[in-house]
Amino acid sequence: MAENKFPTEVIDLPSEGKLYPKDSPLRSGKIELKYMTAKEEDILTSQNLIKKGVVIEKLLESLIVTEGVKPDDLVLGDRNAIMVAARILAYGPEYDAEITDPTTGEKTNYTFNLADCPFKKLSSAVKSNEFNITLPISKKEIKFKILTGKEDKKIENEVNARKKLGSDVSPELTTRLKHTIIEVDGSVDTFDINNFVDNMLSRDSLFLRQEIRKVVPDIELKQSINVGGESVEVDIPLSVNFFWPNS
Repeated sequence: MAENKFPTEVIDLPSEGKLYPKDSPLRSGKIELKYMTAKEEDILTSQNLIKKGVVIEKLLESLIVTEGVKPDDLVLGDRNAIMVAARILAYGPEYDAEITDPTTGEKTNYTFNLADCPFKKLSSAVKSNEFNITLPISKKEIKFKILTGKEDKKIENEVNARKKLGSDVSPELTTRLKHTIIEVDGSVDTFDINNFVDNMLSRDSLFLRQEIRKVVPDIELKQSINVGGESVEVDIPLSVNFFWPNS
């Protein structure tokens, strides 16, 4: 590996690399990041990048050191873990955020320790990005995959294209399922998959989406806090202070 100008850290991925092709650098389950510098802070405060909605993309492009890896190659859970790791490397694990007290409903400030956020990992039985289930109503045998950032962008472009055509109904749910499902009852034909999704029973659709959420690896942005002497689990809000503390 080429010598880096700035210090770096090797970060573990929630997926443990199981969801990537065998020839991918990500298959190791690790990725190398460089520490943030003033250059990356310029990226984070670029109004042009913020307006375009690509500021996090550009930040990750600048931070990822592992050769041959782009942010779009990552599944969402791994991407989330990298963002948290980058924040810890840059400013430390303490993160001040405003939360709603679950007992009183009032706003209060709390300091979270991001280093305590655990990974939601894949089952030890998972060896590749293919998952098999049987739908409860139609009894169809479904094979699906977990999407990468590149595939998420493709879905977004397809949905936006439909909107520009004047469609009153956003096809985001069905478009996402069409990209997620890779086989129906042994058929990998795109027409068969699309036709199945368009006519899928709601209970089967709900079951499939729940199963997908169950297996997706991620970093758990939740922590237990003490409220009135009791431990309560709350979501960690990602505010502007996440990458720009005390701004």
